[in-house]
Amino acid sequence: MLTRDSISEYLRNLSAAVLYPFETWRDTIGLVVLSLAIYVLLILSTMPTFTLQMLGDDFHWVTYVLVSLTETIYRSDGWTGLSIIVLYAVLSGIAVVNAVAQLRAIGPSSLTDLTGIFPGLVASGCASCGAGLLGFLGFAGGIAALPYDGALLRVGGLALLVFFLGRTGHPERCPFPTEASK
Repeated sequence: MLTRDSISEYLRNLSAAVLYPFETWRDTIGLVVLSLAIYVLLILSTMPTFTLQMLGDDFHWVTYVLVSLTETIYRSDGWTGLSIIVLYAVLSGIAVVNAVAQLRAIGPSSLTDLTGIFPGLVASGCASCGAGLLGFLGFAGGIAALPYDGALLRVGGLALLVFFLGRTGHPERCPFPTEASK
């Protein structure tokens, strides 16, 4: 049962998880690089055939493809669609930076928390067709057939990311109260 204390504890954990990448320059740079890479991957996955055709011709088309697909998302879904992609990229970057920090601090036993990030990473994504990374796996048509063109799937992926970030908390601290902290 949810109590006021459990909700406030969850929000403290979520805040600690979101703020962790900003504690050191190395993690902040990692967050920016990862978020940009995830943004590029999500944008390129909005129209996988177009992306593969253009980049198959020559890699110098990458800027044209990124600008063109970003404009397509803006024209089809407006600022909301573009904001969802940016939010998703930033949250995914935070999740990956935190997972790497947790892996460094705790070791391979923390890999169970990494599996919680995977569903959100695969399911959510592109704001124009709802396919996200599933488009590269061949599921774009199935996702596009969902109600609201897969918007609920994108929101669900973001909710999973937020849930697992809040559950994990600061990657170098235990999120569960111990006898010493009571």
